[in-house]
Amino acid sequence: MRLLQINTVINSGSTGRIAEEIGLRIIEKGGESFIAFGRKTERPSKSHKIQIGNKQDIFLHGIGTRLTDRHAFFSKKATEKLILQITKANPDIIHLHNLHGYYLNIDILFNYLSNVKTPIVWTLHDCWPITGHCTYFSYINCEKWKTHCNKCPQKKEYPTSFFIDNSCDNFEKKRKLFTSVENLTIVPVSYWLADLVNESFLQKYPIQVIHNGINSGVFKPTNTHKIKEKYNLFDKFILLGVASIWDKRKGLEDFIKLSGLLKKDEALILVGLTDKQIKLLPKNIIGIKRTEDINELAELYSCSDIFVNPTWEDNFPTTNLEALACGTPVVTYKTGGSPEAISLEAGFVVEQGDITALRKVIDKVKYNGKNLYQEACRNRALLFFKKEDRFDEYIRLYKKLINKSWK
Repeated sequence: MRLLQINTVINSGSTGRIAEEIGLRIIEKGGESFIAFGRKTERPSKSHKIQIGNKQDIFLHGIGTRLTDRHAFFSKKATEKLILQITKANPDIIHLHNLHGYYLNIDILFNYLSNVKTPIVWTLHDCWPITGHCTYFSYINCEKWKTHCNKCPQKKEYPTSFFIDNSCDNFEKKRKLFTSVENLTIVPVSYWLADLVNESFLQKYPIQVIHNGINSGVFKPTNTHKIKEKYNLFDKFILLGVASIWDKRKGLEDFIKLSGLLKKDEALILVGLTDKQIKLLPKNIIGIKRTEDINELAELYSCSDIFVNPTWEDNFPTTNLEALACGTPVVTYKTGGSPEAISLEAGFVVEQGDITALRKVIDKVKYNGKNLYQEACRNRALLFFKKEDRFDEYIRLYKKLINKSWK
């Protein structure tokens, strides 16, 4: 089997690591894996790498988006070159991930996809494919995407447009392009997103939920002496938050409010901050920049007594899974698909913005001790979120689609 995946990044961040791990499963089973990506990282990959465009192309695409609000309609030459490379690779399956990110032209890509018989799988990591602009809309309770986007209230949110609102035209073009492919299967990574897709213009396609998987061999209960010594965390009850990008919607303001309720024997660590954000933190929050070192992340999860995820917009955050795999209980807001990772024995769900409820959960875990939850957390991760199990679901889906395409 020859698999070709397309994503913003390769082997970096949650979506990049997911694409890499799916490719590894294909290789382990004797197949061949190609990953086409827009943003270059220094992370190695076992798949054949196909870079789409370059830094200059991404920069120009970003400028075009900000001036015209036509995100994903630039990068023409880069996408035309990609089509030639896809044709040369001759894959049995084309697997799409995030197509936004200033690197790809969806007009050119979907005109190609609509004219080939290759089965297409599209994993939805957010809501961008069903809107005229934004990646999420629940924070502002917008439902225009159900009928037709226009006068976007989030024009200045990613992918940012400074002046023009082109959401109406974007919506129409995306609907036309994305529904032009015959052999397409939609894979939301949460049941929450699957429900939204069923109300969108993509509802005509088969939908199969496949939850994200994580490397349970890396994310596991780990010796924490080194990390505790590094950040002077001995004799502390440790709260942890992790995100790729921190902003209000990821719960940064909620963490700052929560820091005002911390006790002297408690420490709060936030991972994934910028230098500027770290400088503005209250003194009782330990700020750490984003790290690609997953072993260090595993140490941080393991040394923490509770993982706090006060996200206001999310699909199915892998950070929850990583924490569980390291034996750390999770508390999250009732947001998107975030609660789907949680069980009564391994975590807690509270209403959005309820800092008092967060504090009560922290007190409960502190009173009971992490050991009460550790085994249940680890077992849940192994039972439901091992990468081998979740990504083998994709391989079974590929085989099913290939057989159908040959009939």
